[in-house]
Amino acid sequence: MRLRAYVPSHDFEIIKNWITDERTHAMWCAGHMVFPLEREDYHAALAKMFDLHGDCPFIAVDDGGKPVGMICCSVNYETNESMLAFVAVDPRQRGKGVGREMVRLAAKYCFEMLKAERVQLNVFDVNEPARRCYGSAGFTVRSATENAFAYKDEKWGRVNMVLERSRL
Repeated sequence: MRLRAYVPSHDFEIIKNWITDERTHAMWCAGHMVFPLEREDYHAALAKMFDLHGDCPFIAVDDGGKPVGMICCSVNYETNESMLAFVAVDPRQRGKGVGREMVRLAAKYCFEMLKAERVQLNVFDVNEPARRCYGSAGFTVRSATENAFAYKDEKWGRVNMVLERSRL
């Protein structure tokens, strides 16, 4: 697997088909984008995340160059921590270790290229598959906030997970 820059003209049409139900969409983007994904809204949200936090989107590709996942990376220069966000895996690739490998590659990028001391991410407590994936990539729970997000009649807790450089 490799990470490459997100290319809007090629990648949006692929990514928009990975998240097909509203609840999964909410777990993925926490209300930052409309459902279903629309090109202009998606790119406006990515631009806003870049302006606010420096998020840069990447596409994970298999050894043949086929997109299998996407992830955003940023660094907070004051805390020297990187943040991973908008992690998505092609549904046909889930359960095969693709998410774990992509997250580890992104963390390696954050440590080596962005010179971060730690890499963090947030995941909703109801998203057990993602929590297991991040745990298998070496992330540990740092904190949890109950009722951080409302989706319809549900209240989801937010779990902050962190990976120390020494655990990569």
